[in-house]
Amino acid sequence: MSQEKTQAQLRSAIAKVEALLNPRNVVIVGATDKPGNWPQRVWRNLKRYEYAGAVYPLNPARDTVWDTRCYRAFADLPEKPDHLVVLAPAKFVCATLREAAAAGARSATIMTSGFDESPDAEGQKFGADLRQVIADTGLAISGPNCLGNFNAAARFFSMPDDRAQKLSRGPVAVLGQSGGIVMAIKRTLEERGIDTDACITSGNETGLTTADYIAYFATQPQIRVIACYLESVHDGAAFLEALRMARAAGKQVAIMKLGASDAGRAAAAAHTGALAGSMEAFDAVAGRAGAIRVRNLDEMTEAVEFLVHAPLPSGKRLGSITFSGGMRGLLLDAAEASGMSYQPLSEATRAKLSEILSVGTIIGNPLDAGFAALSSADAYLRCVEILLADEEIDILLLQEELPRGPGTERKENNLRAVNELAQKAGKPIAFVSMISYGMNDYSRALRASLPNIAFLQEVDKCLRTMRVISQHVELAAASLPAPRTPSREGVALLSTFVAAEGPATLDEVASKSLLAAYGLRAPREMLAQSEDEAVAAAQRIGFPVVAKIVSAALPHKSDIGCVKVGLKDEASVRDAFRAIVSAAHAHPARPAIEGVLIAQMVSGGLELVLGAKLDPEMGPVILFGSGGVDLELTRDVALAACPLDEAGALDLIGRTRAGIIAGGYRGRPVLDRKALARALVGLSDLMQDADGAIAEIDVNPFLLLEEGGVALDGLVVLARPVTH
Repeated sequence: MSQEKTQAQLRSAIAKVEALLNPRNVVIVGATDKPGNWPQRVWRNLKRYEYAGAVYPLNPARDTVWDTRCYRAFADLPEKPDHLVVLAPAKFVCATLREAAAAGARSATIMTSGFDESPDAEGQKFGADLRQVIADTGLAISGPNCLGNFNAAARFFSMPDDRAQKLSRGPVAVLGQSGGIVMAIKRTLEERGIDTDACITSGNETGLTTADYIAYFATQPQIRVIACYLESVHDGAAFLEALRMARAAGKQVAIMKLGASDAGRAAAAAHTGALAGSMEAFDAVAGRAGAIRVRNLDEMTEAVEFLVHAPLPSGKRLGSITFSGGMRGLLLDAAEASGMSYQPLSEATRAKLSEILSVGTIIGNPLDAGFAALSSADAYLRCVEILLADEEIDILLLQEELPRGPGTERKENNLRAVNELAQKAGKPIAFVSMISYGMNDYSRALRASLPNIAFLQEVDKCLRTMRVISQHVELAAASLPAPRTPSREGVALLSTFVAAEGPATLDEVASKSLLAAYGLRAPREMLAQSEDEAVAAAQRIGFPVVAKIVSAALPHKSDIGCVKVGLKDEASVRDAFRAIVSAAHAHPARPAIEGVLIAQMVSGGLELVLGAKLDPEMGPVILFGSGGVDLELTRDVALAACPLDEAGALDLIGRTRAGIIAGGYRGRPVLDRKALARALVGLSDLMQDADGAIAEIDVNPFLLLEEGGVALDGLVVLARPVTH
């Protein structure tokens, strides 16, 4: 789908989410008097939180329920139905939705389970039927298998949660596929003094998806942060476009995503598939689009706290003031573990600080002020100003926690003064505590009066969160590659392979021919069908040579004895040919054999892996790292999103140990990183031109030399099933 169509799709979805969260009336389908039932809880909550619209119970077998009238059909309602809260059994849901749409309904929240999340045939059928109903009626559907939604502006709370809820306008929207997790995030943010403006529990997302909700909240001026719990991405193109919309609107999107399946990676035909799990692909692609991925719910809380109250940092360099040597040590350890950086203070900054602090105070970074800065508010604030002015500091962390009662006027005055400094600083300032702590009404009220500074809890959580946010800034700063014209040669060759019948995995000869069209050259090599042809090929290429089987059914040749290296004469070539063919015939798969490839043996250089993968959620990603037989053991790899240009490729290379070695680490030769970058860009161009036709590419090893580089092996897996 083109970007224009995706944007039009999201504009339509925004109107649907608006209808979902701002209904004119609510019809509770499945009303019953059973003790503790969810329909009654939803009824009570809509009344409890003073939803202004009418609420109608509906059950075709009841005239009264909850001491009020119960309607048997939509035609009996005093007005057109607008929003349905559906709690009827799954087998009745689709028919109910069709009737409601015909009567004028615009939206529905389906809490009922038993659809696509059920592995049985009945659940799958109900899921398919529901998708058809949505396509036919255009209803805005939240769920199924969800816990309801709320919108503070409309006093709309359709959840069955009996706990008292705070419905106040706030800077955060929370959405997720788990209702329990969504409400846990809301409660924790409120504990920290952050009100949630709206909550969406999206469930199976058969109708509206996370992408639609992000796009909607991107249009809401009061929302600053969108907090998401995400299990799977249903529409990758729409999801990425929604992230870009949020970023363009100045909204930050913090996401906790469930991880990838180990079984799925293990089943991949290429090394790249095994290494490029969906979490790494998500970070590479969604991160470039604007997502801030946190590892757990604690990090989500700290990230939201920071993003609501502080500007984004320009880098990852830290400055700190502590009042404890122990706290100083905690910060230094956590910074190193998280990949953050404490740079030494400049001579000018040290000189300014030495005029303020007492003799014997450590003037380092973090700055351990001891009690010297506490003795005077002016001295403390002057230290803060000096560190803020240091151009080598991107984020200022100050040791402190919010008091829980009166009696700490000096501390509170300092907090207020720092809040005023933060308003004009242009840099983020965060107070950080040694350990997590609880808050009460007093501390929350004080916190509300300090809107320009973040209060982060516990050192390790704080520094991990700072790293995630600084990585987001780095990704956001990278420019997108310029548009390019597809390769005519490459597209024509790829079309031939896609149209041909046979296995999805191309053999090495076919794979390398496609890679060569995108600038990844191979050594001199020839395909031999007999011992005599193998010897002739070796003599033409020049000894020593490498011999290896060519078979689409044997992607990992060295593991089964089908690769022989260092062949120096005619006899060794003949022996290798016989051994390789014998090993291939003995393989349980009984593979079809195209011949034996005789190739120039290239020595020296650095063995690397270059790869690409079509991630089922995020689309194409490029992989780079240390190659060779120990690839999966060392796992020195990094991923980047497509499209990739030379600058992006060089950044990808620099994120690995292999990239450092290639740069001439500790006296090693400086290798041709420019040629390596061109090869990575070539893979990106190939994946772009393939437009979903290639599932995986594996170039392992790619031998990088002082001048240029060669693909010693290559494997391309098409995105179509194997034919038998």
